[in-house]
Amino acid sequence: MTALTCRPRYEGANIRTWIGFKQFMLLAEEAVLAWFRERGLGPQRLYHEHGLGLEIVDSSVQLPALLEVDDEVRAEVSNTAPGRFAVTGSLVRDGAPVVVLRARVTVALVREHDAPAPPAAVAGLVAPDVAAARTVAEAGDVAARAGQDVRSALAPPGSGAFLWSWRVPYFACHFSDRIQHSAYVRALEEVVDRFLFDRGLSIRTLLAGRAWIPVVSRARVQLVADAHMEEVVHTAFTVTDVLKRSAYDARMDCYVERDGRLVRCATARILHGYALSRGEGAGRLVDLDDETIAALTGDGR
Repeated sequence: MTALTCRPRYEGANIRTWIGFKQFMLLAEEAVLAWFRERGLGPQRLYHEHGLGLEIVDSSVQLPALLEVDDEVRAEVSNTAPGRFAVTGSLVRDGAPVVVLRARVTVALVREHDAPAPPAAVAGLVAPDVAAARTVAEAGDVAARAGQDVRSALAPPGSGAFLWSWRVPYFACHFSDRIQHSAYVRALEEVVDRFLFDRGLSIRTLLAGRAWIPVVSRARVQLVADAHMEEVVHTAFTVTDVLKRSAYDARMDCYVERDGRLVRCATARILHGYALSRGEGAGRLVDLDDETIAALTGDGR
């Protein structure tokens, strides 16, 4: 087991001093990197000496408690199977231990250039590309019909889907080429924000009018295939279910266009609720009213 003590990044304290889900996922990433570094297999050595890019291809988190900006988290990492890790993040609050993070992370070593073979302990993690290391079983590509544009293929009228397209910048990439896992985590955060704005439920609107702020209890981001620097990623976001009027489950799928097909390169799931952001009930989950549910699910769109 490897243990890492760290604090969340200040950039994640956007509402009060609470930390958002993205920083939890980045904390899990840092903990897994610490496991590799402790064994002399950090990303720098793997790349330069063995021609391999260490890539997270699947990360899921459960967030059972709030994390605050000055909290000190002890992250413990266990290797549960080749390339698979369990991460538990805990802290001491008011004299008692509190678990704030449970995560499952899968790592692949993607071949970047020719070099000597890696140590036997990680040789089984080597893959020629992200697609060969994928953990998603079902196919997800979309064949575009003649004359069909991206919007009609991924977010047709009546589907309730929201579409956002973006060019992959270099700072979203690893090893001069391939988009990295954390960039999709950031894309998930952004597409939720854009979706809510589009549905008349913008963060600022609900903060000012109702003191509501979205909170995440679980999320998962999986890589499916390589996407490359300066390609355009078409991101479809859809609310798939409303659970007991207290939370909504949603899905993100990311595609790039190649040879007349929309090739899925990543998929994600996220479970959102709303909490009060101020007053005596700050932090308490609220029930969703009919108007909010209709806006989230796209009824009539």
